[in-house]
Amino acid sequence: MYMRCINLLGSKLYFEGWLYIYIYTLWLILNDSQPFPQEVINQYIEENFQPQKMMKGAKFSSLLVLFFIFPIAFAQLRVGFYSQSCPQAETIVRNLVRQRFGVTPTVTAALLRMHFHDCFVKGCDASLLIDSTNSEKTAGPNGSVREFDLIDRIKAQLEAACPSTVSCADIVTLATRDSVALAGGPSYSIPTGRRDGRVSNNLDVTLPGPTISVSGAVSLFTNKGMNTFDAVALLGAHTVGQGNCGLFSDRITSFQGTGRPDPSMDPALVTSLRNTCRNSATAALDQSSPLRFDNQFFKQIRKRRGVLQVDQRLASDPQTRGIVARYANNNAFFKRQFVRAMVKMGAVDVLTGRNGEIRRNCRRFN
Repeated sequence: MYMRCINLLGSKLYFEGWLYIYIYTLWLILNDSQPFPQEVINQYIEENFQPQKMMKGAKFSSLLVLFFIFPIAFAQLRVGFYSQSCPQAETIVRNLVRQRFGVTPTVTAALLRMHFHDCFVKGCDASLLIDSTNSEKTAGPNGSVREFDLIDRIKAQLEAACPSTVSCADIVTLATRDSVALAGGPSYSIPTGRRDGRVSNNLDVTLPGPTISVSGAVSLFTNKGMNTFDAVALLGAHTVGQGNCGLFSDRITSFQGTGRPDPSMDPALVTSLRNTCRNSATAALDQSSPLRFDNQFFKQIRKRRGVLQVDQRLASDPQTRGIVARYANNNAFFKRQFVRAMVKMGAVDVLTGRNGEIRRNCRRFN
């Protein structure tokens, strides 16, 4: 890290050298000398901090996010947070997720959905798991979230091994990470140390719907400190997703009241989805490899085979079509970007230190 700073200071990237020093120094101060995840620094410098562009709206916003939000969020999140307090924690999570995946491979899609829906409402604090009359779980968009029982089983084993130590928020994060790897996706390290929230209100739930515009979807992500590459990568998780037929029924029957299907959808896909939805309530969002975490989703939407309207729009909107093409042409690049996006999403607005609590039961506050 030190030599990287020196090299940058000695080159034309003078600004980046000082940026490295700022981030690294602040991280050491805030986190008891635990190194700041370098892939996060690299990603932000490469994509967001070109001196000739950084004062333009979105880039400057990203600068503020990095300087003021990310160092705080990462201050007490670190890879291996439980290495001393509960060294078997990640192994317990991984083993139970593997067992579930062996029986129900769609667990990957379910956990990705749970993680996203939790993190996008007041941060990754497991508030989605709370059982109560007006909790987040009761909000309309969360009606299709499942695998709460898997989280319960993981929590029970962790409580038996290390009472009141591992948060429900970290369980969801780790379980999601492990399920992605089992489906053929990237295996990666992710910082832990999140704490569980003490508030869960269905009125706080505002999540993007299947017909949202691309600009609207991207704005939701940028408001969380992410960029367009992150937004498209995270939507790429639809490669293992399932969609309720009601979310796209108009596209295959009477699009916008025309009496005809959506002209932007491949006619062969229209026929296939009609047949699927006659016999099932759901359909795969990636018709090519529905249980495999890969870049086939992006290849499909470039062929007008996006099931959800927002997915199809990614391939044609000027803001995202170039990114879609890059992900479609390079599976390894997509997976790297996905990991970076997951790390970022998992660090925004989290509770750490003495904030929040460590629930003994993920379904209720202590």
